[in-house]
Amino acid sequence: MRYKKTFGEKVFDAFVYLLLSLLMIATFYPLYYIFVASLSSVSEIAKHGTFMLFPKGFTLESYKAVFQNEMILTGLRNTIFYVILGTAINMILTIFAAYGLSRKWLKGRKIIMFGIVLTMFFSGGLIPSFMVVQNLGLYNTIWALLLPGAMSAWNLIMMRTYFMGLPVSLEESARIDGANDFQILFRVILPTAKPILAVMVLFYAVGHWNSWFSASIYLQNRELYPLQLILREILIQGRVADFGGNSANVTHQVAKNLKYATIIVSTIPILLVYPFIQKYFVKGVMLGSLKE
Repeated sequence: MRYKKTFGEKVFDAFVYLLLSLLMIATFYPLYYIFVASLSSVSEIAKHGTFMLFPKGFTLESYKAVFQNEMILTGLRNTIFYVILGTAINMILTIFAAYGLSRKWLKGRKIIMFGIVLTMFFSGGLIPSFMVVQNLGLYNTIWALLLPGAMSAWNLIMMRTYFMGLPVSLEESARIDGANDFQILFRVILPTAKPILAVMVLFYAVGHWNSWFSASIYLQNRELYPLQLILREILIQGRVADFGGNSANVTHQVAKNLKYATIIVSTIPILLVYPFIQKYFVKGVMLGSLKE
């Protein structure tokens, strides 16, 4: 039997589609404008203002200036290194902790989980955290960015909940065959947990890619700066001199054009990751939130 929508339902659907379309445009256009402006000449940007659908006076000069900037290239290399190493550390700790806390045979697991959840609501604060990092000898090293946030309590809860939702018969069958916990984890649990693993990799990787505050607190050596901190300096502090000029001889519009190109260079790489794990994203989040 085919259901026929009433006039009111059709109006409601049209309103929903219109609202979602407006939200999509409002979200997408700023990034699209920055991309178009980064490929346009300075005079055309000044002429057309904040509305351009296509590049005007096509030029790649701003991108040449960006890729000739040694600090941006250094920041890009540092960020890629932080993303790869940091995500690996995050995933290893989260997987092992989630597996242990999802097993009923672990004594005191509820108390441990209570302590972990407590950290989501209370923290020592910035100054005590800084003192801990400094006293451990991590200050002004890459480990100051990777170790203090080595595991997210929220991500741990999601992965633990996902593991708890897997059939117990999988583990029981493996134990009958003589498998130990490491074999069960790597040969039984993880192969069935690709959706939640993909989501966790995405969350951690995006967090490392966008991170700048910790670096601004714990790093003094500019050679260790991540890309986002360098981008912040360019956007907020106006460090146009890093592009081979200075604030006196570079116009405001030229500086904006360089900033547009820098934003695109720092944003595109992480956007390219989404299509490869999109099919896992919704499934992983939903399955990790259905059962406790």
